[in-house]
Amino acid sequence: MQQGRVALVTGAASGIGRATALAFAREAAKVVVVDILADEGEETVSLIKEAGGEAIFVKCDVARSAEAAAAIEAAVSTYGALDCAFNNAGIEGRMALTPDFEEEEWDRIINTNLKGVWLCLKYEIPQMLKQGGGVIVNTASVGGVVGLQGLSPYCASKGGVVQLTRAVALEYAQSNIRVNAVCPGGIRTAMSRRLAKQPQMGKTLPAPMHRWASPDEVAAAVIWLCSDASSFVTGHCMAVDGGFLAQ
Repeated sequence: MQQGRVALVTGAASGIGRATALAFAREAAKVVVVDILADEGEETVSLIKEAGGEAIFVKCDVARSAEAAAAIEAAVSTYGALDCAFNNAGIEGRMALTPDFEEEEWDRIINTNLKGVWLCLKYEIPQMLKQGGGVIVNTASVGGVVGLQGLSPYCASKGGVVQLTRAVALEYAQSNIRVNAVCPGGIRTAMSRRLAKQPQMGKTLPAPMHRWASPDEVAAAVIWLCSDASSFVTGHCMAVDGGFLAQ
């Protein structure tokens, strides 16, 4: 159970982030909803409050250091702690061959998906050290473990998240801070629907289970990784992919 804990979720305006924010709230956590999209983020807060939960919204571009720091500060100033963080915000970009990406496209994807996770970690970890511990989960992807045609910057960013997760987990393994990642496969989100329309992806998705997962199924994995039930799990990148990586 997450009762009484303070959970921060980035990219919580939709998809996996929203599902996880709602799942934390059902577990009686106080939720800090973080996203660059204000209207949709406020909608997530409204859904939580309508269900009897407690939440605030913080507008934040995780690729900007000052905004990432402000999001953690808002969590602590409002609720007094930061017990769980789900660094989930990310973008996929368009599909193209590697030489056809513009430098600006590469930078935008890397800055959001990889630098954004690092910046959140940069400000979450000192707070967790100060209070004696915490749990962090990052969103990677099956594309961070295997290559996906036409998505080289996305794969590079998510592979970076996998390795960042492992390195940080080792750094704080004796500090009562656990750091793990989830690697979603074909999930019923706007991002996955956009990717599924591309011919390169149609041959490989969704999974041997022959279905797409719901965002709630990823949220359940995140909640478990943030729970006491996973107290001896750190540095792990959990595939939630219906067997995709087993092929």
